[in-house]
Amino acid sequence: MPLRTVVAIWPLFVGLSLIGLAVGVQGSLLGVRGALEGFDDMSIGLLMSCYFAGFLAGSQLTPKLIERVGHIRIFAALSAVASVTILIHALFVNPWVWAVMRLLTGFAFSTIYVVSESWLNQSSNNANRGQILSIYTTILLAGICAGQFMLNLADPAGFTLFILISVMVSVAAVPILLSVVPTPPIEETERVTMSHLWYRTRVGVIAIIVSQWVSSMLFGMGAVYATRLGFTIAEVANFMGSMMAGGMILQWPLGKLSDIIDRRWVIGFSCLAGVFIALLISFINEASLWLYGLTFLFGGCSLSLYSIVVAFTNDHLRPAEIVPASGTIVLIAGLTSITGPVTAVFWLQIFGLKSFFVLLAASLLGMGVMSIWRVLTIPALPAEYKVQSTLQAAALPVGTILHAEEDIAPVH
Repeated sequence: MPLRTVVAIWPLFVGLSLIGLAVGVQGSLLGVRGALEGFDDMSIGLLMSCYFAGFLAGSQLTPKLIERVGHIRIFAALSAVASVTILIHALFVNPWVWAVMRLLTGFAFSTIYVVSESWLNQSSNNANRGQILSIYTTILLAGICAGQFMLNLADPAGFTLFILISVMVSVAAVPILLSVVPTPPIEETERVTMSHLWYRTRVGVIAIIVSQWVSSMLFGMGAVYATRLGFTIAEVANFMGSMMAGGMILQWPLGKLSDIIDRRWVIGFSCLAGVFIALLISFINEASLWLYGLTFLFGGCSLSLYSIVVAFTNDHLRPAEIVPASGTIVLIAGLTSITGPVTAVFWLQIFGLKSFFVLLAASLLGMGVMSIWRVLTIPALPAEYKVQSTLQAAALPVGTILHAEEDIAPVH
């Protein structure tokens, strides 16, 4: 990557690292604080779903807002919104107020991502776009992972962590807004419809739904699950942090493996390994190194799936369809994410707290069996039609703008 490009985009990466930290600690903090305040699981599930609903709305409406007021103004405005909403959580400890704030927070962070990706796209080209996307996603994933451990910095029942998150979001906007990268042009692209995407690859659509469903349940209810088990704040941080670390660290080798062999094998065996690990976790009631090791592996098997299934879906699209299809993929993922935490709550009310990982195992089992069955009955795509996989974060639709141009399988 040219030194000139690195110098131009480093302020963006500094700001995004702080955004990743804020996103990581905020989700777990609210889950833990809600449990400490006596919120019932349904209230917590609904307010967690509100985040994904806001994120989805932001991904759909932000391009129109940018067209009206420009990148810089919309970025500055929504950064302020994200900074203020977390403070309101601390001032008004009420599930309905929190639900509205989570909706606004999801909308704000979605806008921040879209604008940031636009700036990164402006400073990249087809030769280095994949590298920039990988660095961008790695920074966000690392921030989200590290954010889990920030729960140890102060008591979640107090104000300190809420203030710290607000400060990080505010400070993150400074290097991004002062970046020397030119403001990107406003571009409109056509969208590939859901029905067309379903026609191209049914397995891809189903895999996107299942992988995002599992991820949204982990992000939305994982900290609540650990808190209900009686884990200390430090143990909750270790539980969530090890899972996010697994998703971050194992995503690259699994993605590269899927570039070499049929992606369906990687998806299938990752799912089946995740099923086995999830069932083991469901029998563990106490925090331990053994548990953290298992959650690390489970995060690697489950949270890594999104980037692989997106690459698999793109394998079946024409080159001109990849960027338009990304908006549809975000839409599908967003709609699925909204249902994840609420579904987990209903499941837990019927089958009990210890069944949380059983639900995750059942979800992965269906996708794993389907993927392996398809690879045994349907020939693989020729290697020259495969898109090179890139890091992408589940439940945080990043990489929706940056796409390297690759040769895709023609339609027969």
